[in-house]
Amino acid sequence: MTSSDVEIIDKAVCYEGFFRIERYRLKHRLFNGTWSGEIVRELFERGNAAAVLPYDPVRDEVVMIQQFRVGALEAPGGPWLMEIVAGVIDSDETTEDVVRREAVEEAGCMVRDLIPICRYLVSPGGTSEMISLYCGRVDANGVGGIHGLDEENEDIKVTAMSYADAMTLLENGTINSASPIMALQWLALNHQRLRELWNRD
Repeated sequence: MTSSDVEIIDKAVCYEGFFRIERYRLKHRLFNGTWSGEIVRELFERGNAAAVLPYDPVRDEVVMIQQFRVGALEAPGGPWLMEIVAGVIDSDETTEDVVRREAVEEAGCMVRDLIPICRYLVSPGGTSEMISLYCGRVDANGVGGIHGLDEENEDIKVTAMSYADAMTLLENGTINSASPIMALQWLALNHQRLRELWNRD
């Protein structure tokens, strides 16, 4: 089935601030060919984003960032999450533009090459947000410290760590948000191939 199998009866903006919440009244075609009854759903609109796992194939290190996340206030371990570089896509940007810009702003490193990992819907039961996920080749030598934009109240701790240490944090649950989990799992599957590819240059 496709979007043509959805009938939007009404759409209204419930809230508009830093983010936006929309309310839909709709029907959709059922698998048996008939139509559903009227459904009301709220949709959280925050735009699409792009994220990158910075990886140094020479040093066999990944660059991780840690910052405060209000959505994790009640999460085990608290709201300072171990993440990868990410940012919201502006209308005039490509996903590649975003991750290259954010790598400098959030982690103080330049992305040399990019490999797409996947595009995924974050939580399609309640938000339209889609993330384009990459692995990016960087030189992690000297990377670290506190970064972020003052005007956005960003306070981002940057750490370059060994591939092995990152895998330990993944396995023990310290890393518990979607993008870094997916990116590190991808790196685990492609680790040797990627080192051979990027160390040929």
